[in-house]
Formats: sequence, C-alpha cells, structure tokens
Amino acid sequence: MYSKELIDLFKGLGINIGDAVRVSGSGDVQEGILMPRADVGDSDVIVIKRKDGYNIGIRFNKESRIERVSPGHPGNFLFPKLDTGTNKSLKPIAMLYTGGTIGSKVDYVSGGVYMLTKPEELLSEVPELQDIANIDISNLMSIASEDMTYVEWQKIAEKAADALNKGANGIVITHGTDTMHYTSAALSFMLKGLNAPVVLTGAQRSSDRGSSDAFMNLICSAYAASRSDIAEVGVCMHSASSDSTDSFIRGTKVRKMHTSRRDAFRPVNNLPICEIDIKGNIRYLSEYKKVSEEKKKVELVSGFEPKVALIKAYPNSDPEVIDYYLGKGYKGIVLEGTGLGHVPSSPSIRELSWISHVKSAVDFGMVVGATSQCIYGRVNESVYRNLRLLHGAGAIYCEDMLPEVAYVKLGFLLGNYGADKAKRMLNANIAGEITERTELDFAME
Repeated sequence: MYSKELIDLFKGLGINIGDAVRVSGSGDVQEGILMPRADVGDSDVIVIKRKDGYNIGIRFNKESRIERVSPGHPGNFLFPKLDTGTNKSLKPIAMLYTGGTIGSKVDYVSGGVYMLTKPEELLSEVPELQDIANIDISNLMSIASEDMTYVEWQKIAEKAADALNKGANGIVITHGTDTMHYTSAALSFMLKGLNAPVVLTGAQRSSDRGSSDAFMNLICSAYAASRSDIAEVGVCMHSASSDSTDSFIRGTKVRKMHTSRRDAFRPVNNLPICEIDIKGNIRYLSEYKKVSEEKKKVELVSGFEPKVALIKAYPNSDPEVIDYYLGKGYKGIVLEGTGLGHVPSSPSIRELSWISHVKSAVDFGMVVGATSQCIYGRVNESVYRNLRLLHGAGAIYCEDMLPEVAYVKLGFLLGNYGADKAKRMLNANIAGEITERTELDFAME
C-alpha cells in the first residue's frame, strides 16, 4: 500500500488507481498508468505502467510533482474476483498455485522479484481464462522452485489426484521454472492411472513486465487442461521467443535449456506432444496417451526416498564421493557420465578410477544408475571397454533418460518398491521417460 501521505495527496488531486498520470522531479518526467502498490517495499515509491508495457518505481519526495493526465478504470487494477465457475458449457479445471516467477512482481525499491500471496492477482490480469474453463484455484504454496523438495512434490501430487478424482477435467499447476522439469517428472511417476491432462506452466519474466510470457502460458495451459485429450503430465511453455505458440512437452522428456529465454523449455529425445496457440488451436505432433472414456480414479503413489544423489563425473574427479554417500546411508546414486555413459575407469592415476568404488557401493546394496551429461542421445554399456567395466561393476544404464529424470525416478522407485524392484524398473519405461528411438534434433534456435 502507498503511504498515508501519498494516499492523502492522491485524494486531494482527484487521482485514482488506474488514472493516467505524469510524475516529474529532479529533471525527469515519466507518464503512465498509476498502479496499485504492493504490501512490500518502500510505500513512498509510486509505481506507474508506461506505454511500453514496463512498470517503473519513482521515489516521491518534496521536489516531486504528480498530476492527472486522464481518468482511468480503477476496477482493472484492484484484482476483482473473476467469474470462473458459473458457465455450464465450460469444463471444470483445477489450478494449483505454487509460486515462482509467473506469480511474481518486481519490487521497485530493491529491484528484485517477489512472489504474490494472492493468486487472484494473477488471474485478474488474464480475463480470457473465464471464457476457456471453469477454474477452481487453490493457493497450495508460494515457493521459489529452487526451494522445492520431494515434500512439495508429494503435496502437489496429492492435491492434483484429489481434484481429478472429484471431477476436474484437467489440472494447471503454476510453478517456478528452475526445477519445473523435476516436478513434472515426479508427478509423471506419482499419478498412476492418469486419465486427464496435468499441465505445469510458469514464466521466465514476471507478470508486470511488458515482455512477460505469463499470460500466454496461462491461456495455452488452460486450453490444454480443458480441451485436449492428453492423459499425461506435461510442461506448457513458449515454443519460440515470439508469442506464436506454446509447446506441451511430456513431463519426463523436458528440460530447461536456457536461463532467460521465453522458449527455454525444450523436449529431449522426443517431439512435443502438441503446440497450442492463444486462440486454443491444438496441433498434435507426436504419439501420446489419450484420455479414455472409462473413468477410473487416479491412484496416488507418492513415496519418495530422499537419500538419492546425482553425481557428475569429470576429469580428475575423486571417486571417493561415492564412498561419502554410502557412508551417509544413501540408497541410490545416478551418475552423469560423459559421452555414452563413461566415468574415469582406467586413468594413469589409478586412484581416480571409479570402477571399484561403484562395485563396492552396489555390493553394499546401493542402486547405481548411469546417464550422460550430453543430454541428447542415449547411453550404451557395450560400445567401449570402459563402458563394459562400469556395467560389470553393477551400474544400470538408463537408456535415453535425462539425468534429472533418472534421479527422480530412482527416488520414486526406492521410496515405493524397494531396492530389488528399483533395479529391475530403473531402465524400464514407466511414464514415457524412455523412448525406443530418438525423435528430435537437438539444435537450439
């Protein structure tokens, strides 16, 4: 909220939230729409939205002046509750708000991004949603995705299963982008017998920025959840840096490939399931599990073993890291090897060979999986001698699984079925995480 002094000044000048205003001071003049003030930060900073779509914060002091240029529409900025549940012709979907940049705005004092506490603020900026589906929104949590743990995955899976079993046509989950592909993998394994679309979406740029991707991603995700016949978990984000289409990518075949581009999420060793435009047109691109007319309840299988590690092998790396995790009581390790799944095996410095350490861990009961840092392509235990040595030590080669997916899958398997079954299932396809044949060129635009 604005300070009492600013509120009194606005009243005296007949200025309301949503009016076009001109703010001057210190030789600078800025014009734009007067925006509501967040409950954090300096209450003497005026926030306006300029014509270029960007919001700026202006510290108001004794030398500053503000004047009304033209009246606005304050109702557009006060986060009214949308009518998202009364149109009988629209299908019901559940929206689970978990935080992230899609539910964030800039604090114009610190310059940092903070998370909203009211998801209605986000929905009010996308009125198109009330014409797409009847949306039941739940404020499940407000957390940065880098702070997500398996506990949050379990909560999201439980809420999604409950909503689907109560009649939701699909689920939209707003999520931070940093670890969204981990969560999509976890939900792919935890929601057994899924017969509806579960769509994770987010934003690379906060919702108050002119270049934000939040609104298109929300709209396309709502279409995917309410109007597609996809019975899988997936990530729905921009297909290109422009606002052309969004891609819906299988939750076990997706990875964040860029720190800031709007089209950061790409399918790996797979095509997107479909592309969706902002008008709701859906173009299917690859095979997928379709919604069945036979309605069965989703079974929640949400056990997870947290004592699983993801370890990168590299030149000069110390294999005693495996002994460390073994001593800490870890139940599983996924190795990110080089190339086809190599780890240092026969180096000139014999102490740097990983083979004996892997064998000792496997003999002790640890499950060890092998993946590749290359991301695209698949590992193979038979091509080179060193690959055969690692396989002979007991490592399980994980085909074309992403390292992150193999890590999540191993934790899921150990948490629900134990080590013996985990060994048998780690390189068996459960939720589309393994493909028989690579389908996609790896090149970025």
